Amino acid sequence: MLSWALIFFVLAIIAAAFGFGGIASASAGIAQILFVVFIVLFLISLVYRAARRS
Repeated sequence: MLSWALIFFVLAIIAAAFGFGGIASASAGIAQILFVVFIVLFLISLVYRAARRS
């Protein structure tokens, strides 16, 4: 999932460089959402592993 966030981030940078503001903002928004979902799932995974070892 982190790789998808990075792909959309790179797409946003390329689109912004060529002047496509709408596509750049949409790609940046998708990248932010995917990054937040990745962080949440990562934290849930850490908590689950810590609870399982106890």
